[in-house]
Amino acid sequence: MSLKVLAVDDSRTIRDMLKLALLDAGMELHVAEDGVHGLEVLEGLEPDAIISDINMPRLDGFGFIEAVRRQEQHRATPILVLTTESAPELKARARAAGASGWIVKPFDPPKLVKALHMVAG
Repeated sequence: MSLKVLAVDDSRTIRDMLKLALLDAGMELHVAEDGVHGLEVLEGLEPDAIISDINMPRLDGFGFIEAVRRQEQHRATPILVLTTESAPELKARARAAGASGWIVKPFDPPKLVKALHMVAG
């Protein structure tokens, strides 16, 4: 099954790494540069999973996740946080906002692909 994934990250390098990892795994990838752009890309898109950074301009990951969770059609869409942050209080805040999981950068592509299949498959 080919998963459709939306990745929201302000780092072009990370977006490119995600493209390589997910396209190689046969997934369909849509990307956005920050939370505001992520919400725009999400309109009309039915992703199987969403990957979001935390520290981004305009709208951070927490605000993005909360905004996604307010949309009826995306209440159950798995959201993985992909960030350099690893503080327990930030993980708790992300979970409270509606995140499904947490992956620390730099990520291991096979592990990320496996995590996506676990939450979305």
